[in-house]
Amino acid sequence: MVRPKKSLGQHFLMDQSIAKRIVDSLPVNRSTPLTLEIGPGTGVLTQYMVGLKDVDLTLIEIDRDSIPVLKKKYPALTEKIIEGDFLEMDLSKTFTGKFSIIGNFPYNISSQIFFRVLLYHDQVESVVCMLQKEVADRIASPHGSKAYGILSVLLQAYYSIEFLFKVPPEVFNPPPKVMSGVIRLIRNERKELGCNEKLFVQVVKQGFNTRRKTLRNALKNLNLATEISTLPIMDKRAEQLSVDDFIQLTNLIEKSRAALG
Repeated sequence: MVRPKKSLGQHFLMDQSIAKRIVDSLPVNRSTPLTLEIGPGTGVLTQYMVGLKDVDLTLIEIDRDSIPVLKKKYPALTEKIIEGDFLEMDLSKTFTGKFSIIGNFPYNISSQIFFRVLLYHDQVESVVCMLQKEVADRIASPHGSKAYGILSVLLQAYYSIEFLFKVPPEVFNPPPKVMSGVIRLIRNERKELGCNEKLFVQVVKQGFNTRRKTLRNALKNLNLATEISTLPIMDKRAEQLSVDDFIQLTNLIEKSRAALG
């Protein structure tokens, strides 16, 4: 029997109907059956994906105790069970093309997982996952919401995001102290941001680091030219800007810098 480990942020889902509902939330119009499950544990989601015609499954699990259990339960997947840390995984070597991700993400690293997804946004065409509801809300929130933040902007630049349903603590072992939420990300049509991506990330992060301040004050460290600082958009706070607004602002900043030489 595999016991959930606090050090790995494990909370094993015990409710089978919720597990099936998560698997059923995978987009049906994916371009490829290739699917990566992150942290399968003892296989509560895996059992509903094995045998599905539209799923070609690979598992990655960091918990050594879970590996032999998974191999015994799903012998057909033996060669597709990777023992390792997703945060250190080179996804371009595991998958040469596009693929989807599914999983009950450990709450303590869920944000880090999404930053990894962003690195491979040209390959990851969809994500269905369960995580802490607060983080799920943040990722799915539209601009103008108090929950809207750095991850919201960066992920919504490349994905259409939908909050699917809430999951209560009592369906886990051990029960977490927070409510959980399931979200779905589907890659949008945006091929390129249309701006300097590195500067875009810098502007977004800087804007939200002091989110109560107007952008004029929040972005002071970027040494903006006077003509940028006096624009009406700089009277707004970061949470009021859409992805397209941030792209426009990034382009204005870069153009201004180029003019200064």
